[in-house]
Amino acid sequence: MRALLIGASGTVGSAVAAALTAARHEVVAASRRGPLKVDLEVPSTMDTLFGEVDGLDAVVCCAANGPLLELASATDEDFATGVRAKLWGQVALVQRAARHVRDGGSITLTGGTFAAPMAGGSLGALINSGLEGFVRNAASELPRGLRLNLVSPGWISETLRAMSADPAAGTPVREVAEVYVGIAEGTVRGRTFRP
Repeated sequence: MRALLIGASGTVGSAVAAALTAARHEVVAASRRGPLKVDLEVPSTMDTLFGEVDGLDAVVCCAANGPLLELASATDEDFATGVRAKLWGQVALVQRAARHVRDGGSITLTGGTFAAPMAGGSLGALINSGLEGFVRNAASELPRGLRLNLVSPGWISETLRAMSADPAAGTPVREVAEVYVGIAEGTVRGRTFRP
């Protein structure tokens, strides 16, 4: 399988790259700063990327993130920026990937899950709920047997460790990465996975 991995240099993305490679798949790595550049906030960079890369069996997006914002002090533009980057950016990615992935191929997006309401989490809750609804419905609209799914992890152990928090409250990144590989190799569509 030839997989385009967007966000390949991040914590999750680098683990997914390693897991796909270990499973003997070819990884085409793209990120904001890598040799193959793409920015989910700039749709023209996605057009350029898909013009440079072909023969894809899968597109995996690990690039999406959204900031924690205090609801009472955040501006409309703060929320709009977050929605553009993580929600709309991934929707735009699906639109383009659907034209370039081979028949029966896989598109996997990244959301997030909060175990309980948290301070500053309203934007994330909005985006992640939107992604789940989008994936559930859009999966049935994709042509040529294409599959669309969402990985929605909670805290990653390695991220918590970097924040000087208890890593036991998160999921090890290698376990999360295996979920992405299983989706790309599998047959499911329209599902949200919470490793």
